[in-house]
Amino acid sequence: MSVLARLAGRFALPHPSRRTVRARLTLLYGALFLASGATLLAMTYALVQSSVWGDGPQSSTSGGLPSPAVGGGTGALGTGQPPEGAAVAMDQLSERAQRALAQQNSTMMHELLVNSGIALALMAVVSIALGWLVSGRILRPLRTITVAARNISATSLHERLALDGPDDELKQLGDTFDDLLGRLEAAFRAQRQFVANASHELRTPLARQRTLGQVALADPGATVESLRAAHERILVAGAEQERLIEALLTLTRGHTGIEVRRPFDLGRLAHEVVDARRAEAGSRAVRLRTSFSAARAAGHRPLAERLVVNLVDNAIRYNVPDGTVEVTTGTSEGRAVLTVSNTGPVVPPDAVERLYQPFERLTAARTGRREGLGLGLSIVRAIAAAHDAELTTAAHPEGGLTVTVTLPAVAGPPPLPRHRPAQQAGAPAPPR
Repeated sequence: MSVLARLAGRFALPHPSRRTVRARLTLLYGALFLASGATLLAMTYALVQSSVWGDGPQSSTSGGLPSPAVGGGTGALGTGQPPEGAAVAMDQLSERAQRALAQQNSTMMHELLVNSGIALALMAVVSIALGWLVSGRILRPLRTITVAARNISATSLHERLALDGPDDELKQLGDTFDDLLGRLEAAFRAQRQFVANASHELRTPLARQRTLGQVALADPGATVESLRAAHERILVAGAEQERLIEALLTLTRGHTGIEVRRPFDLGRLAHEVVDARRAEAGSRAVRLRTSFSAARAAGHRPLAERLVVNLVDNAIRYNVPDGTVEVTTGTSEGRAVLTVSNTGPVVPPDAVERLYQPFERLTAARTGRREGLGLGLSIVRAIAAAHDAELTTAAHPEGGLTVTVTLPAVAGPPPLPRHRPAQQAGAPAPPR
């Protein structure tokens, strides 16, 4: 019974309301076979009819019943022509033979047509059954992919289809689905790691605030100065938490993409950012070298400014005494290019990618102290991706990094420059 049930399930047709791909392929195979068989039957019928009848009903008998010759001489008996009575008899016999042969040919052609039609109908049924089996075998990988997609969940992303067989379109589809599962698994893993790290980073200032408040309240000899100092430290922890939340929001905005892109000058933007950080660079004994050229770009200017800020801040903070930071802007093949290069501790080439992961720090190997939130380069990558920019990072063998951001070319004419009035010698600079 199990064998019969499997056979019945194999040949069972889908519900009438469901026009599956398998059913459509089966009908297509059957229709093509039926059309080809009918065409072949018509051609065969026409060829057989032409062979039997020739140029007409007369040709099949006149050629088969020759006129007999009575003699080979001249005159009535020697001219090769039959006598008059014999000619009449031969005509009557030829007419009867023609009628009999025509009836026989007609019967034969009718039987040929009927038998061919029955054979065509039987083979059409067989072709439909074979088409159902073949289409089911061809579509088996699709059913496997469908079942896997239905059963997929966040906890089973590690499973793969691993389809075998020839390297055809269906196997390529299965391999593409496996690659998609791999990317989803990596994205879910990164999301879980990000949530865990974000929770830890947010919990740290909260725990510090609670500890400072509890210590200040539990001190029986607390004074106004000690309470003020405790509250100042609590405010510092709160400011750190605010900076972390702002960085997380910036990272989220970078991941959401840009809807409206407006032109801006990347060179002027980088110039403003570097000028605002010269004091910090001086306090850290870091020299700034700049070379700004006009670089027209398009995108979200505040996010692009955050990208430049994070790159310059990282280059200044993760540096060595008497180190240098070089910031340049320009164009290459119509595309705006920003390059930030700095000296510093040696970064292993295999650790460069880790720097762009959220909350990943290599401070032990770079500066020996914890500094920053661990989101600077993650925000840089997110903003660069939102601008469809190319981001490359190279580690120097002697220490430090070079980060290059190449933004897409901007279509249309460049914006008109904004002219400023000439500044007289000794006159104060206009307010920024």
